[in-house]
Amino acid sequence: MPDQIAFHSHDHACCTGDVLGYADQCARDDGLRLTPVRRRALEILLENHRAMGAYDVLERLAQDGFGDQPPVAYRALDFLVESGFAHKIRRLNAYAACMHPETDHAPVFMICRSCDAVAEAVAQDVRAAVQQVAMVAGFVVERVNVEVMGLCPRCVE
Repeated sequence: MPDQIAFHSHDHACCTGDVLGYADQCARDDGLRLTPVRRRALEILLENHRAMGAYDVLERLAQDGFGDQPPVAYRALDFLVESGFAHKIRRLNAYAACMHPETDHAPVFMICRSCDAVAEAVAQDVRAAVQQVAMVAGFVVERVNVEVMGLCPRCVE
């Protein structure tokens, strides 16, 4: 499966199922509380390879009967980010499902400025470079998140 899955034809049900299956397994193995609202929020993020704002997720959660107050979405999204099942894309003030939750990685997000598609790539070499620079500075890295704006293959055409 290519890292830039959002930009290529693929079996979306398969990538969605893989991430949901991993989240369910982690919940069982690690004692995580993947409540129905948290799981539904992850499903919503997995529907498309796009970043979604918290209020977009909240609207969908409300349609499904989970309530319409902002803390409902924010708590679920915070849990997903803290558990490694989603990432916050700060440039967009939005969230995207992690497509590689089983790996400790520094995500590189390629964000299409035209259609808002988001592809996540695993870039260990970026993480290593940041770690090396930080080590020289005596800085302890807790999170690396690279966001790249541009045009996806579809929009370039």
